[in-house]
Amino acid sequence: MNASFRENGFAIIENVYSHSECDSLIALIDAASGTQDTFRRSANLFAIRQLLKEIPEAIPAIFNGKLRTLIDSDLGPGYFPVKSIYFDKPTDSNWFVAYHQDLTISVNTKTDFEGYSAWTVKQNQFAVQPPLAVLENSVTLRIHLDDTDEYNGALNVLKGSHRKGICRPETITTTQESEHCCRVKKGGLMLMKPLLMHASHRSSSGRRRRVIHIEFSDMELPEPLQWAERLHL
Repeated sequence: MNASFRENGFAIIENVYSHSECDSLIALIDAASGTQDTFRRSANLFAIRQLLKEIPEAIPAIFNGKLRTLIDSDLGPGYFPVKSIYFDKPTDSNWFVAYHQDLTISVNTKTDFEGYSAWTVKQNQFAVQPPLAVLENSVTLRIHLDDTDEYNGALNVLKGSHRKGICRPETITTTQESEHCCRVKKGGLMLMKPLLMHASHRSSSGRRRRVIHIEFSDMELPEPLQWAERLHL
């Protein structure tokens, strides 16, 4: 997995969770009250930001033995979670996301610091674009709670685009050879680099696409900045 991951910027690993484990996670999420600012509900999207903080009882179910082994062996023992989101793309969603890179991280406060720019705040959460090294050393893990393909919003990625640094989407050339649809079965997961160009098409199949998105890093931030959701496993 590591060689392919380094070259292409993503990897897919199936059967990390059983169907019953996925259903248990869905039940925990569905039972959450959803009154906090971190919960967003609309006709096209249901999302929970800071998932691991909002539903801590899901942590043991998410970080099962298989995932912990994968983190230690393939990412490295120095990696820790720094951000978590739950996405539910409903069956009638017209939600489309064009090709882009994930260029911001979530932090505890806003402060002037060299190399940190493009500050934003959303739902009382500060986000900032960090130095390139922070993004290059980050890894995103997407746990799929439903079968996901091109008909219900699977990610399309441009293989190897993470090796070009920070790019404007209009400068990236899309070819049949570089574009790849990341189909993942229920219980599987996708690892990707935040700098990998990725997009999500509209759902056309009448099937849901529920994903737990967790970002990992092996770098501490310079004081006084801290990761907003750093979790000690």
